[in-house]
Amino acid sequence: MVVGDFPIEVDTLVIGAGPGGYVAAIRAAQLGQKVTVVEKATLGGVCLNVGCIPSKALITAGHRFETAKHSEDMGIKAENVTVDFSKVQEFKNGVVKKLTGGVAGLLKGNKVDVVTGEAYFVDSNTVRVMDENSAQTYKFNNAIIATGSRPIEIPGFKFSKRVLDSTGALALQEVPKKMVVIGAGYIGTELGTAYANFGTEVTFIEAGDEILAGFEKQMSAIVKRNLKKKGNVEIYTKAMAKGVEETENGVHVTFEAGGETKTIEADYVLVTVGRRPNTDEMGLEQVGVKLTERGLIEIDKQCRTSVSNIYAIGDIVAGPPLAHKASYEGKIAAEAISGHPAEIDYLGIPAVVFAEPELASVGYTEAQAKAEGIEVIAAKFPFAANGRALALNESDGFLKLVARKEDGVLIGGQIAGANASDMIAEIGLAIEAGMTAEDVAMTIHAHPTLGEITMEAAEVVIGSPIHIVK
Repeated sequence: MVVGDFPIEVDTLVIGAGPGGYVAAIRAAQLGQKVTVVEKATLGGVCLNVGCIPSKALITAGHRFETAKHSEDMGIKAENVTVDFSKVQEFKNGVVKKLTGGVAGLLKGNKVDVVTGEAYFVDSNTVRVMDENSAQTYKFNNAIIATGSRPIEIPGFKFSKRVLDSTGALALQEVPKKMVVIGAGYIGTELGTAYANFGTEVTFIEAGDEILAGFEKQMSAIVKRNLKKKGNVEIYTKAMAKGVEETENGVHVTFEAGGETKTIEADYVLVTVGRRPNTDEMGLEQVGVKLTERGLIEIDKQCRTSVSNIYAIGDIVAGPPLAHKASYEGKIAAEAISGHPAEIDYLGIPAVVFAEPELASVGYTEAQAKAEGIEVIAAKFPFAANGRALALNESDGFLKLVARKEDGVLIGGQIAGANASDMIAEIGLAIEAGMTAEDVAMTIHAHPTLGEITMEAAEVVIGSPIHIVK
């Protein structure tokens, strides 16, 4: 092993180059800091390489295939529609390559040094960065830890060729005939839906009462109904996976549901029951960085850990493991290091699942607001009453706004419907800006667009709906 003789000194050392780390590095460099980012794998982290981006490419391809086969309602019939899955993978990998290459260009353009290797804390101002062939010491004034998370492996389901995590599911070279998905949260639902659209028989095994437990039941119920309508999807809730037996060509999955023990044969089993923070084997305890029992790093409102010059962001701190949350926290940490009065405020952070239809939520739900003693007015507007939704043949779903009763200020919104992932941004902006329902209702929205649904829901809040009866 080649060892660096002298330490390299930097202002800010960022560990991890995912959507939290690379954003933090760029923002810190923009603020005049000399920045080095350390990444043990590939720039872009899980999100760009084996998470958000490739999964959405796969989901889009599956949706296109499904649409091509079933557009009879619009007078379009296609026969012998086929999938060349190698081409699907080629498309997906092309998207990833463009984005990761873009990240490399952005880091270079902002004069951020990129180092490949694993970082280990020696003390509160020093890390050793090691790869297979060398080691180098770095001295820093401040550090930002952005090491992300990894899939949880459950007892009896050790990851293998046939027992897949999300990374393995995205890398399949063929469309399976049958797949079992353990865990129907957002990752399991998204990937299970994508493969169901390609023709795979999919069985969901979910321990909770419903799929997509993080969303209101009215929202997840629409997704569940549409999954069942496909004809090749079966859903078991309040069910517990017990074990798997691997064969040469597939798996036998045993689980309990409704008081009975059942066994399913499939080509693969996909396990998506959550993610574990990557905070081990870094020497954090050695330098006094405090962790929770779950291995999450404790931070203050500026993302500062218990060690004043070490910050942490993304999946390794409390809150949902969302790429945009990590990016947001990365900017906060970089600005705090530069002396800016930036602080985290999670109210405007949206959550999205790319299901059928898409679900999105931001701010308070009606139930959450009431639980905190906030009197609210909650109002819904259906996609079925919107001209653009009907023209798209996507009339399933609704948009709901939550406003404080005392002053009409918007504090939350939920969408179940086409393009919910894009539409939620307007509600998030309204919440961040402290806008009222009247402000949104009086904003002229182009016609015919799905965006009008937000305006129409705001009109319901203020008591003057036009396109539904009051």
